[in-house]
Amino acid sequence: MVKFLPLKEAVAENLHDGDTVAFEGFTHLIPTAAAHEAIRQGFRDLTLIRMTPDLIYDQMIGMGMARKIVFSYIGNPGVGLLRRARDAIENGFPRVIEVEEHSHAGMANAYEAGAAGLPCAVFRGYRGAGLAAVNPNIKSVTCPFTGEVLAAVPAIRPDVTFIHAQKADRKGNVLVEGIIGIQKEAVLAAKRAVVTVEEMVDNFDDLHPNLTVLPNWTIAAISVVPGGSHPSYTHGYYERDNAAYLEWDEIAADRGRFQAWMQQNVMESSPDDFAGRVEHLRKAA
Repeated sequence: MVKFLPLKEAVAENLHDGDTVAFEGFTHLIPTAAAHEAIRQGFRDLTLIRMTPDLIYDQMIGMGMARKIVFSYIGNPGVGLLRRARDAIENGFPRVIEVEEHSHAGMANAYEAGAAGLPCAVFRGYRGAGLAAVNPNIKSVTCPFTGEVLAAVPAIRPDVTFIHAQKADRKGNVLVEGIIGIQKEAVLAAKRAVVTVEEMVDNFDDLHPNLTVLPNWTIAAISVVPGGSHPSYTHGYYERDNAAYLEWDEIAADRGRFQAWMQQNVMESSPDDFAGRVEHLRKAA
């Protein structure tokens, strides 16, 4: 049964050292507050999965939390590379990490396979690409009906998935609007799911029936964290903080500046601080 918990408790109960974990969000609804809480609690040896690792994974990698990353694009959207991730991959700082790279199609199909309880995903993909040469988890299979050679990748089944969403009702159902990305499949594929939301409402009775709603039986814990996806955006609540993404490129370029920023803005911060960070963005939205 879903629990309504403060974020600190929700993370502590559901994330463990050595877990395979997805913090999913496709430009929109990135679960920043949950990632920062995981950083504060100091988890280690994590396998981090995400279609588009950006700032939060740069921060987690830079803090030495990751043993391995599984991804299909890694970068600071609209700006450039992730400097802490690059330092780890190229220089082993602060630790050596294993890298498993896929295409977007490969990751999306792998999440869908995990959500369906299948062992692998089979699809048309990777033709003419070189990823199979560096990723042993990309295989090929021959269709028994047509003889067509198809790509196959293992299903993604995280120990725990974290997402951010707009609303939860008092029964523990969660409403997701706007660009949804792979969040729904990432929740359904996981053994446990933790959702941060902008607000709690009594029910969804006045909403359109075709909206994406994650039922309460798919979720382990819900935490109300207004502003919890900053500096990404939450449709209907606040816009993307583009300046923060530009600033991050300079912060992450220097190891010392990175550590100082993390100490001040993450280690000495709390989920309550997110609401204040997005006030000017709420007015713009």
